[in-house]
Amino acid sequence: MGTTGRGPVAQDPAGGNGLTEQESSAFRRTLAGLRLTFTSGVTGAAASAVVVGVILGRATVFLTGGGVLLLLVLIGFVAGRRSPGPDAPPVTRTALARIEDLRATNGESADVPVEFRLTVAPEPADGRPAYRVVIDQHINLVDIPAYRPGGTAVVEYRPDEPWEVRIVTRPTPEWSRRAEAAEIDSAPASTLVENPGLGEGSWCVLVLFAFLAGAALVVLLFRGELFASDDAAGPASERPAVTSSASASVSASVSRTFTTSTTVSGPSSLLVPGRMRETVTELAERAGTSDVTALTIRERRMEIRGDSARPPAETLHVQMLPYELFPALVREARTTLGVRTPQSWRIDVAPDPGAWQGVGPRVRVTVTGEEGTAHLDADATARIVERRPVAKAG
Repeated sequence: MGTTGRGPVAQDPAGGNGLTEQESSAFRRTLAGLRLTFTSGVTGAAASAVVVGVILGRATVFLTGGGVLLLLVLIGFVAGRRSPGPDAPPVTRTALARIEDLRATNGESADVPVEFRLTVAPEPADGRPAYRVVIDQHINLVDIPAYRPGGTAVVEYRPDEPWEVRIVTRPTPEWSRRAEAAEIDSAPASTLVENPGLGEGSWCVLVLFAFLAGAALVVLLFRGELFASDDAAGPASERPAVTSSASASVSASVSRTFTTSTTVSGPSSLLVPGRMRETVTELAERAGTSDVTALTIRERRMEIRGDSARPPAETLHVQMLPYELFPALVREARTTLGVRTPQSWRIDVAPDPGAWQGVGPRVRVTVTGEEGTAHLDADATARIVERRPVAKAG
């Protein structure tokens, strides 16, 4: 029997050169892998959009991501309904094959796994020339002597996937007679067919990468809003975005006055634990000194003022203040001074060398609401020393 040539040619609808069955199958697998990769990327982006929409409270982003996910589910459902049933048996053909070589890979049980190197010779009516293939099949230990190099065996193969070959251990009498009388020539090594599905692991990695890339793309598009909305007590390295302004004047190189401020952008607040100390450190570095004459703190703004001509008794060291206790003072002022609907608050810190026998600076918390303005004074240790609630009308 002849053994040369490639697989049967699938005619190109355009009339050009065709593809062999193996090349056509590989092409279809590649297209399916690319579609799966694209779908995975879109799925990752849609899922990320849903999460980002929830975090930012953006209904359009959430609905867009959810809509894309729903559309993908509907497409998959329709495609599954139209595809052939998974239980449909594959089409197989019976043929003769020459045993080029065989090797038992294990001998610990009655059924021994054997690696066969075969030359499969399809029937002339199948329109496919002989080709080589390597298969693994379990053969009963008693039947192994019936298979020897150079012998002929009856096999079944799939025309659409020619690497799927199985030796028929109990052929019909007709095929047994044909196998005994047949002489099959060895096919060239170049006709060896292999399962292209062996590279599916690479496709899995690519699909996973596409999913993560799609998700990362959406996060990058909204990174500014996402990072600005992180107002929880995160690590100190997450610094708030600020806009700054500074002014200074120098007189005869003797005194220097300065005002340095910073405004926290986004929904963040200076009441977040650690945010006040972090912000005042930044202002002190910008001003070049930690000795100032006044410090003002609001919800999203902090300002320091200084004058180098002032004596040390009339200045305060901003790094020594108990910022961790200031949020508690604000809560105390907003809830105990008669302001039922507080609209704004402010902390003013200034030197007070004589008010409390030199204990340190004076801390005043001012709260304003519809009922009026109330004050709460504390010393340098955040101990409340005076309350001035809202004056009652009438």
